Amino acid sequence: MSKTTALFASAPLGPLTLPNRLVMAPLTRNRAEADGTPTPLMATYYAQRAAAGLIVAEAATPNAVGQTYPNITAVHSARHVAGWRQVTDAVRDAGGRMFLQLQHGGRVGHPATSGLTPVAPSPVPLPETIFTPRGHRPAVVPREMNEEDIRTTVADFARAARNALDAGFEGVEVHSANGHLLHQFLAANTNRRTDGYGGSVAARIRFTAEVVEAVAAEIGAERVGLRVSPGNTVNGIAEGETEEIYPALTERLRGLGLAYLHLVYADPDAPVFRRIRAGWPGVLIANPVLGGELSTGAVRRASERLLDAGADLIALGRPFLANPDLVERLRLGAPLNPVRDRYFMYVGGATGYTDYPALGEESAQPSSASSVALDGPRVA
Repeated sequence: MSKTTALFASAPLGPLTLPNRLVMAPLTRNRAEADGTPTPLMATYYAQRAAAGLIVAEAATPNAVGQTYPNITAVHSARHVAGWRQVTDAVRDAGGRMFLQLQHGGRVGHPATSGLTPVAPSPVPLPETIFTPRGHRPAVVPREMNEEDIRTTVADFARAARNALDAGFEGVEVHSANGHLLHQFLAANTNRRTDGYGGSVAARIRFTAEVVEAVAAEIGAERVGLRVSPGNTVNGIAEGETEEIYPALTERLRGLGLAYLHLVYADPDAPVFRRIRAGWPGVLIANPVLGGELSTGAVRRASERLLDAGADLIALGRPFLANPDLVERLRLGAPLNPVRDRYFMYVGGATGYTDYPALGEESAQPSSASSVALDGPRVA
């Protein structure tokens, strides 16, 4: 089997058999209602991309205090579940399969958005402004979580996972990456605790491990993935001891039988990638570093390089965002649509969301009347 053919071969994943090895990575797009309920427009967006081997839907918060930005999704109420059910039904009708990412923002949040003071492992604020319904605001000092807060949050993740299955998802991905709450516990600069959840590597991985273990106990480990981003400095993170943190975390979790481990910005030449691959017994999803070039050739080369290095599935973000028929384009070697960055986040409406053309369709042009772009940089 050639490397390119391998991208389109079927692959097992927990209880599923995926029709190809291309995963649509979770992408925050800010198109939910203000309370976090998914919209019919979101059902259209995901159904357009149902040819992916697996769709991991955008981050959904397991509780109210975990909200990061305006108009992101949630999964802690009956209304959220009903909204997500419209999405999963549309994707299933189109032949697709979905997991839901569960994300708590921790210090990446603001009272102007959630109405609540953010919580975090330590009272260390985000070192930059954060986008709110009132524009960019200075970050606030988060409240340090006590042990009761930690137990409650672990339970919230487990309950959210059950809600996700009730909403029609095949499983969930626990988000411990990109500077959000679980990653904040892993990182030395945001976790200054001196109790059993801070200090040593073993203590800093404890919260992520307990969340994953609780979610696996609730819905079955074969329906649970974990996303990590070793060495990622987004949202002001400075991990320290990266080379020790992730092998220790995977060693603790390797016996659970999780559906997968998902590495963000995976570099097949990095020692931490090789150590994780060598120590992880299950499916490894790798998200390649694509830089600014989004061509068919660049995406193929980066994907095939990761397959050669031992990845089982390839997660792609921006290529799926701009190409609802990405799998077919890569199969045929057809050109890719460029991403319209202005319409990535902080935007409402169909423009830059559901109007990217498939092969053979006329390219849609952005309309100033169809959406409103708010000021502020893109935040992933």
